[in-house]
Amino acid sequence: MLRLIHYALCPFSRSIRLALGECAMIVELEEERPWAWRRDFLQLNPAGTLPVLIERQGFIISGTYAISEFLAETQQKRSRNGDGQPHDVLFPGSAGDRAEIRRLTDWFHNKFDQESSRYLLEEKVYQRFADFGRRSPDPDLIRAGRTNLRYHLSYICHLVEGRKWLAGDILSFADLAAGGHLSVLDYLGEVPWEEFPQAKQWYVLLKSRPSFRPLLADRLPGMPPQRHYAELDC
Repeated sequence: MLRLIHYALCPFSRSIRLALGECAMIVELEEERPWAWRRDFLQLNPAGTLPVLIERQGFIISGTYAISEFLAETQQKRSRNGDGQPHDVLFPGSAGDRAEIRRLTDWFHNKFDQESSRYLLEEKVYQRFADFGRRSPDPDLIRAGRTNLRYHLSYICHLVEGRKWLAGDILSFADLAAGGHLSVLDYLGEVPWEEFPQAKQWYVLLKSRPSFRPLLADRLPGMPPQRHYAELDC
């Protein structure tokens, strides 16, 4: 069985968990605290980052980019449009379509992470549970994360004005990357959905997929999610 080393509130891990779910792959989860920097984990991935996928033969694939591309190359399912042709589950469409998916994936896993989710996650979670650190959140960093989050939610609204999904009319890894980050912030109660109804409509659509159910069942000891977190219509 495949083994995924992850952390429940790691956005990158969540995007890969969603991808594995969309590919209908069964995986054994093993938790790793991203702030711990354990020697045994560093031997698997010297970068110290999550997630890490360990293949059946012991082959190690580290990082969201490498794992998503590995899945795209090895996992296909039948097209739903009736043509009977296999298509890429995570990066569907033409070369131009796939370029747009990768652009948006990079947007969320880099720009969104650096400007919003990293601030809020590290200040509200990592600092609380780590054996080191300030223990109390930095209000300036939280304020910056919240302000930047509104900018990114506005961009999501712009993207879905003429599209069903972020990169087009077919679900792609761009949606899963965005969903990984927003689901963490939604767990923390940081997403002002009422201000961005189009973004909320897209998120509810993503949230209702079977691949999302394991994420909605996640619970962090001592830090339960917001009441609406597991509700499919909000």
